[in-house]
Amino acid sequence: MDTIIILDFGSQYTQLIARKIREQHVYCEIHPFNKIPALNSDVKGVVFSGSPFSCNAPDAPVPDMTNIKGKLPLLAVCYGAQYLAKWGGGRVQQSKIREYGRANLNYIDNGNPLMKGVPMGSQVWMSHGDTIEVLPDNYRVICSTENVKYAGYQIEGEETYAIQFHPEVHHSVDGNTLLRNFVVDICGCQQSWTPESFIETTVKELREKVGGDKVVLGLSGGVDSTVAAVLLNRAIGHQLHCIFVDNGLLRKNEFENVLESYKDMGLNVKGVDAKSRFYEVLAGVKDPEKKRKAIGKTFIDVFDAEAKLITDAKWLGQGTIYPDVIESSSVKGPSQTIKSHHNVGGLPDYMKLKLVEPLRSLFKDEVRGVGRQLGIKDELIGRHPFPGPGLAIRILSDVTPEKVHILQEVDHIFIQGLRDAGLYDKVWQAGAMLLPVQSVGVMGDERTYESVVALRAVESVDGMTADWSHLPYDFMAKISNEIINRVKGVNRVCYDISSKPPATIEWE
Repeated sequence: MDTIIILDFGSQYTQLIARKIREQHVYCEIHPFNKIPALNSDVKGVVFSGSPFSCNAPDAPVPDMTNIKGKLPLLAVCYGAQYLAKWGGGRVQQSKIREYGRANLNYIDNGNPLMKGVPMGSQVWMSHGDTIEVLPDNYRVICSTENVKYAGYQIEGEETYAIQFHPEVHHSVDGNTLLRNFVVDICGCQQSWTPESFIETTVKELREKVGGDKVVLGLSGGVDSTVAAVLLNRAIGHQLHCIFVDNGLLRKNEFENVLESYKDMGLNVKGVDAKSRFYEVLAGVKDPEKKRKAIGKTFIDVFDAEAKLITDAKWLGQGTIYPDVIESSSVKGPSQTIKSHHNVGGLPDYMKLKLVEPLRSLFKDEVRGVGRQLGIKDELIGRHPFPGPGLAIRILSDVTPEKVHILQEVDHIFIQGLRDAGLYDKVWQAGAMLLPVQSVGVMGDERTYESVVALRAVESVDGMTADWSHLPYDFMAKISNEIINRVKGVNRVCYDISSKPPATIEWE
């Protein structure tokens, strides 16, 4: 398959580059700048991402360009553009005025293949503290803004292009055109990365990989695990054994509802009640990472016990998706680890199962596209994401059955309210957080001192970036009133209006 390799220098926008390229139906992968994969014949081009570093810093990321520059088409973005200019003998220095935000192109080389179809005055998004002051002699300017003369350039005699703005962000109006010019016209990639092609290729690979072995897969009722299960079921049929664990951290009535929803899907599913086991390991644990790791270990222990009941089970199937992989990796330079995921990074030695993750290369919107192509019901495909550790990371502080019950009731009122108001499908993810805070209130003639909850609803495409949902005031007032009146133990409701970045979607 034609592939574009993106080398990550730590930019918060790296994942957006990947998504925008995949929207062109071209497959791409993100790799740390210092872990360049084998550049075989499938690799048609390379992209250098931006970076929080200055290329003049002593610890600036330095890629090995031996097999890239002049040998494959290269698009260098922001930091990448500055690094290439300095590498070639140009001069890069700190901007007198930080170049951040919207700008407009006032010069475009329309004959350049990268700029084809980009109109004069096109809005672009700048985000850098350094700027290119002098270009090397064989670097030719292909676009400029009023304040940035060298907004883009090409190295003469090479298919090496560079831009100081970010074509991948929404504010760069013609960014998609520019990226298409690079991956389709310049790199010559076939636009064959579609849900249909993914299913066909993945089913074949799964059959070859698994053979006649049995696979145990954990279902959660979420989009990722459901699509992974149906995809595996299409590939290996009765060899797949699905297990749905009630960890006591699910939404209200989730265990029963999920089992019911899978009945007509032809999946072999077993439900396991392990609530008490999870509550036991979480008792007194307040640190978010320790909670995640405790839940992950217990989840694996439960699976190990259940898998041993299935004769000759050799594989553990998981619904790991690409953002899980990206957010769980950390090297010098590329994006820091934000949180650990219990379904990323392999299995302990004592668990005698190999790992199979059919969705590991997909973003969330791509998973949904594959699910629709597989014929999965919209009510399952359209479900909001729900964290693997469940309500444990929405209870800030230690987890108890009583706190879980309160949060389940609050969450149910909020989610059902979104459905009833026709707002559920307009929100990418929603939920409630139980805060380790109590506040004074008045109910009737009595003074109360009860818990505070925070509601969270965001709009996003894949969870890598998100903005808070501007829900109607009347709706929020109704939901707040219902929560306080119907959930004993809560007397105050707040709404989280933070975006990602800088905040994360979940609070822990």
